[in-house]
Amino acid sequence: MAVCAATMSQLSADEEVQLQTLLTKLLRSISDKISGAPSTKCAEEILLHLEETDKNFHNYEFVRYLRQHVDGSLGTVVEDEIQNLTRGGHHAVGSGHDTLIHAVTRRTRDSAQYHQMIQTLKNTMMVVVESLINKFEENQLGKERRQSNSQYADNCSDSDSSFNQSYAFIRQEQLQVLAEKLDSSKPKEVRREALQALCCAPPPDVLSCESWSTMRRNLCAALTEPDLSENVLQFFAKSFSLSPLSVTRELYTSLAKSVESGFLSQRLSFPTGSATVDVNSPQISLLLKQIRLMNDFQKEVTTFWIRHPEKYMEEIIESTFSLLSFHHQHGLTGTEKTLEPVYLISLLDIKATWFKKWMHGYYSRTVVLRLLQKKYKTLIVAALQQCLHYSESFERGTSESTDSHVEEPNDPGLPQTSVYTRKELEYAFFVHSLCVLGKLIIYTNGRKLFPIKIRKHKDPITLTDLIVILINIMCRQPHPLSSDTSLTDVSHALQHVEGSLSPSCLVMEVLRMLCERTECAADCLYQTPVIEALLAPVVALLSAQQTMMGKPAATQILIADILARIANTDRGLALFLYEKNLVGHGERTFAAHIIVQFTLGLLNEAMPSLSESDVSHTLCGAFIFVCQQMYNTCEGLQVLQTYGLHKAIAAAWKK
Repeated sequence: MAVCAATMSQLSADEEVQLQTLLTKLLRSISDKISGAPSTKCAEEILLHLEETDKNFHNYEFVRYLRQHVDGSLGTVVEDEIQNLTRGGHHAVGSGHDTLIHAVTRRTRDSAQYHQMIQTLKNTMMVVVESLINKFEENQLGKERRQSNSQYADNCSDSDSSFNQSYAFIRQEQLQVLAEKLDSSKPKEVRREALQALCCAPPPDVLSCESWSTMRRNLCAALTEPDLSENVLQFFAKSFSLSPLSVTRELYTSLAKSVESGFLSQRLSFPTGSATVDVNSPQISLLLKQIRLMNDFQKEVTTFWIRHPEKYMEEIIESTFSLLSFHHQHGLTGTEKTLEPVYLISLLDIKATWFKKWMHGYYSRTVVLRLLQKKYKTLIVAALQQCLHYSESFERGTSESTDSHVEEPNDPGLPQTSVYTRKELEYAFFVHSLCVLGKLIIYTNGRKLFPIKIRKHKDPITLTDLIVILINIMCRQPHPLSSDTSLTDVSHALQHVEGSLSPSCLVMEVLRMLCERTECAADCLYQTPVIEALLAPVVALLSAQQTMMGKPAATQILIADILARIANTDRGLALFLYEKNLVGHGERTFAAHIIVQFTLGLLNEAMPSLSESDVSHTLCGAFIFVCQQMYNTCEGLQVLQTYGLHKAIAAAWKK
């Protein structure tokens, strides 16, 4: 035992490398579980209970190694204790096998050998873990140097300055000189040379220098100058990736203020009629690049801000909300609309990935919802207003929303096209707004933001009103089932991106998320107005009424998808079977009655407007599946058996 302990406490180089390898493999195997933890404490709990939750626990090589070490260290001790306790029919421990095991375990844990083994293991693992940390830091430093040498070398090579080199280290005196050269009173060439040199210096050294506050102020001033802004953004981008949050939050908030000042001073006109916005124009291009850098940081910061004080995260979130809620008090001529930051971030991140990431973790979601409730509810008001405007455009008969789609960029950065019309900008903002609202309402505190008062609307918009609005959008613009020569060019473009930006697909994403969460479904979907909105197109077809749907079959298939998800829950099923919440043939009736009657009509081919065989069969199958969800329960079978649906299915199959 003593020999084994001594061997463990004095690791050879090969043994240390072996242990590092085994531990690294274990951490990689469980990285998904650890990275998904909302806090460090939760990650520790996951590790402590790994044996209970991971079926592969005993197959990990590191675990096998530990088991082998424990056997070698304590095997003799355990055998001696068993012999002592069972020798000569010893009765001190009782007659039960479990009692014997507990007694042996207790004595073994109290033994000197056990305590020596634990201490040895601790010392050994401290050495191994420290080596791993050192290697990680060396790799990060090497990565930083390589990036400093390669990524920014080109920008520095144009200058003949004494700073024209890639620094591994830089002295305080040099940084002081750079700060002085960046002053706005200096000639532009001097400032450009200083910026190029700054891009070659290690960001941690720059951001921690004594003259940083002066330098940051000068950098923000240079952001407004097109000739210098590119170098400033280059330095900011490098700093975001290589510096701690305690410093990068200052850069981010400075960037947000710079963008807000740019919009305030330039007062860019929003396009009207046939006018367009060219994002390659000098004014908009500069703002767009700054917002793109901010957006990249927004999406990455969630991976590490949990390791820092909450106030750092709150500064980033609040500066973002402040920028996005920015609007001119008056237009250029008092009535003319102006271009605002939210439109540009909608072009860059049309599905609001930044907001979804911020709402994913409890740590950041709490701050986001608190700020929205107390200070920035106007952001949610604007998003809701945009969705309402999009929906009402159908009712006005303008067809304004039918040709205003924007194809999702393949590249997450600048859009694929550089010229946008008013309708395209409005549609991008609509998609962004819909994605924000969809993420917001899946959380209890997000739903508590409703009802919301909207300009030009007498009554506040409730949560139920929002769901009805979304359903109406989905029903009136379903994604086409197949290519059709009558489709617009925009619809064809949408098919190339698998309909991901079509209104119906966007709404379906939201509705499916709500269906998957019991509380969300109860608050949002299990409401009479929502069921009425879902089944309104079905009732219209049963009554042979003219509908506003361009493709009724495509609409009905989407509706059937949601109805099946609702019917698959106890509360949703009860809503269908027992509540008279629909008007059919002039009187109140059950949702289940409408669904079954429509299914029978499809089976009997009694729907002239759905005569296409392929489409009709697909739709019929979708509604049969809805009925199946109800038939699967005793209550459903009892209510629906009188309709003879099984006979109609058999007859249709024979036919």
